[in-house]
Amino acid sequence: MTIFTMSETTEIEKLVATVQHAQQNELAEEFITLFREDAIWTTAHGKRLTGRDEIASFTRQVLPGATKEATATYEVAHVVFIRPDVAAVKIRQRPVKPDGTPLPDQNEGSPLYVLSKEDGRWLIAAGQNTIVL
Repeated sequence: MTIFTMSETTEIEKLVATVQHAQQNELAEEFITLFREDAIWTTAHGKRLTGRDEIASFTRQVLPGATKEATATYEVAHVVFIRPDVAAVKIRQRPVKPDGTPLPDQNEGSPLYVLSKEDGRWLIAAGQNTIVL
């Protein structure tokens, strides 16, 4: 049985905090660096993106200007360590105004990230965002 340290969970929480920071501040390049080269990403609206290059192209198109009206907070809700170097991470994504005020008329998101540890750093291998109805 493998015992996972709190530091692994902390590192994963830092990655999710970086996702939030990049999204809220429209930092496409920071966001793109969080993905493996061969990552798969599915947006909340079902658009599938395969590979960091495709994720980068999409992100550079949609992220600038995306937070004028709304953005989101990201909170790690649950982590399952599949192996020492692979984790499934459930996220609670709450829509907020740019000033952090909650948007009660917007549905939350419920992303699932599959992370892999590459050269000591957690990266997104796959992500699926889902709107909570």
